[in-house]
Amino acid sequence: MIRVRATFEKTGRAKYISHLDLNRCMLRTFRRSRLPIWYTEGFNPHPYYSFALALSLGFESSCEILDFNLNEEVPFDEVRDRLNAVMPEGMRIVKVAEQKQKITYIAKAEYGFSLVSGNAQGLYDAVQELLSQPEICIEKKTKKGIKTVDIKPDMEVLTCEMTDDSVDMRMYLPAGTQTNYNPTLFIEALRRTTDIAFEPQNIRRLAILREDNTVFE
Repeated sequence: MIRVRATFEKTGRAKYISHLDLNRCMLRTFRRSRLPIWYTEGFNPHPYYSFALALSLGFESSCEILDFNLNEEVPFDEVRDRLNAVMPEGMRIVKVAEQKQKITYIAKAEYGFSLVSGNAQGLYDAVQELLSQPEICIEKKTKKGIKTVDIKPDMEVLTCEMTDDSVDMRMYLPAGTQTNYNPTLFIEALRRTTDIAFEPQNIRRLAILREDNTVFE
């Protein structure tokens, strides 16, 4: 059995494929590719595969991770090409390699997004004011119900730049088996602290990282 890790993009119309539908989509993709995928055993055999992290509906990504197993050796370039030949629009395998690191090594993800507004200067000032606060508290849905969390200690703003009609940001947020945040928490906190109208656009996961900020592989 060969353990394989594929990195794929999810862009354009594909960003509206939910995580549940993504599972169904990959099931069809594997079947159409005719790759020697390893199947589970038992009364209802099915291809074994798993995604490292769920991606929120409406988000794009450059770095989604799909793990699966092969029964036979197939060149990784061929695996990539056979999957891409039957992938839906907006999804593309960019890399196929051997699984090197356990999923538990994932610690954070890098996101980029734009906050579009007719008052970019005012919105930029509001963002800076929010970032200067000692806490950024927001209500977050968990398995145990609604919980108030302070996201500031766990977020790291990499860039925050103003354009003519937007504030463009990149940040690290925790991800993995313990804690998962995404930019909507920060965006929601900003909405609660400013009256300036804005719309988030182009939210994209740019990288999945280990604790030391190296790319998870």
